[in-house]
Amino acid sequence: MDPDHRIGRLRAALSQRQLAAAVILTSDPHLSEYIPEYWQVRQWLTGFDGSAGTLVVTADFAGLWVDSRYWEQAELDLAGTGIAVMQLGSHDVPDPDSWLAQNLAAGQRVWLDFRTLSVQAHQRLSRSLDKAGMELVGQPDLIDSIWPDRPALPAQAVYAHMPPYACRTRAGNLQAVRDAMAQHGAQWHVLSSLDDIAWLFNLRGSDVPYNPVFLAHAIIGAENARLFIAPDKISPDLVRQLRDDAITVLDYQDFDDAVAALPASDTVLFDPARMTVAAWQRFRDLDQVSCLNPSQLLKACKNNAEIEHVRRTMEYDGAALCEFFAWFETALGRETITELTVDERLTQARARQPGFVSPSFGTIAAFNANGAMPHYQATPDRHAEITADGLLLIDSGGQYLGGTTDITRVVPTGKVTDAQRHDFTVVLKGMIALSQAHFPQGTPGPMIDAIARAPLWQAGVDFGHGTGHGVGYFMNVHEGPQSISPRARISPDMAMRPGMITSNEPGLYRPGQWGIRIENLVLTVPAGKTPFGEFLKFETLTLCPIDTRCIDPAMLTRSEADWLDAYHRHVRDRLLPLTAGAAREWLVERTQPLGGQAAS
Repeated sequence: MDPDHRIGRLRAALSQRQLAAAVILTSDPHLSEYIPEYWQVRQWLTGFDGSAGTLVVTADFAGLWVDSRYWEQAELDLAGTGIAVMQLGSHDVPDPDSWLAQNLAAGQRVWLDFRTLSVQAHQRLSRSLDKAGMELVGQPDLIDSIWPDRPALPAQAVYAHMPPYACRTRAGNLQAVRDAMAQHGAQWHVLSSLDDIAWLFNLRGSDVPYNPVFLAHAIIGAENARLFIAPDKISPDLVRQLRDDAITVLDYQDFDDAVAALPASDTVLFDPARMTVAAWQRFRDLDQVSCLNPSQLLKACKNNAEIEHVRRTMEYDGAALCEFFAWFETALGRETITELTVDERLTQARARQPGFVSPSFGTIAAFNANGAMPHYQATPDRHAEITADGLLLIDSGGQYLGGTTDITRVVPTGKVTDAQRHDFTVVLKGMIALSQAHFPQGTPGPMIDAIARAPLWQAGVDFGHGTGHGVGYFMNVHEGPQSISPRARISPDMAMRPGMITSNEPGLYRPGQWGIRIENLVLTVPAGKTPFGEFLKFETLTLCPIDTRCIDPAMLTRSEADWLDAYHRHVRDRLLPLTAGAAREWLVERTQPLGGQAAS
């Protein structure tokens, strides 16, 4: 079935149940960023395969709301489908909540699967529709009846994350969460977020693309814990190991009933941004503490042992990148290289490194105009061949037993124009500015976003995505609670703290021409104490040269040039022992100092 036929079947289901509209989120019962095929309803209905987007369907309208990362890609994917691309963030485009309130009539009902809607989002959407006299409903499930051959839920085995890479114990993780529960006066903590569950129980899996997590729910009590998971996913031996830490393994399907059976006199702690309405409705009559999952902050602040593993993992990742780029520069013009080839060769290079498990997200290899789409994905049906005179943007990463990596580099494939050098250097200045920043401990991440944007703003340009996201430890490549973004809501949970690993990735995108993004991962570390308080700074973790052929040295200050030269010396010193042959020669060539070319 094509999108028009699928949307038609959804409209028929709406009409049959006297519903005015359906809202389809890119979500699942765990509110994950990457979701199993079973829950990829929005993609199945539209054909658009971006990682984010909200579809609204009425009797005479279908629209997909996407942010600026996907504006151009969505226009290409949805051409001829009859589905309108709604550019979320444009001043003249209302958000889905407002659009529904403006375009439906009082008394009409809107359907949204409550198994995919967070409590936090439900509160906002319900307020908007209530004001317009409309009702939001979550039953029945409309999708099963219209999606033939819907994929099954994943059934991959779960395994233990073992020492030396697992640097904390299950008992220690659970005790830290129980301490937080006690501070809030809660006897129970209910959670469904997969990264929190995997971290808490020192378990890993492969149910979700790129993230080493597994489908599960959990209930944590003061003296015991329950893990709800499909029985065939976990071995008897692992069940016994969990039992030794007072963890009972139960069927995934039993979670709802177990939550509903919690004692009426007790208090439940839950995270409204990470708990679905369907699950919350099972305990909404109990006393509640609504706050960030305690494990979010606990796992975001890596301990010293984890940080040492990450530093070593960055060396392995950097060595793989040296191998790849040495091959790329030699093969360019001699072999046929496409964006798909880049993904294949990068993954092969990483797979030869110790502890490699999988990519940490779908590689973005984007040549020339494709680079202007921040989350572009090459496919067998749509990809570019890489030829002379252009810019190739590569955003990639790996999951290793000792850490998670995420890096973006832009390299030339021939002559670099003055305009391209200008854009590249402006982005580099923004990345260096944040790399050198010092700020008081407790500063929320959104408040330091402008440090990276200031050089771009001075040049009259900007970028539509955030500057930085948290990164897990052999965990999700995008994690909270920190976020360096102007769109993030400032709260105490957003404070930058020692031990946090965050991306630093300003960009600049010229639609139809090129895109530039330079990304390193940085570690928040103490910067010393003054009479004005404790200060923090960043240690750059990523180890890979930044291509100086794309730089206009005259645009750099002496301080910026010194930072780049020092970074390249550090990269060379760390990676030389792990490289040989062409990779080593490439490393030495690409880490040569700028010398006296920078402005004073």
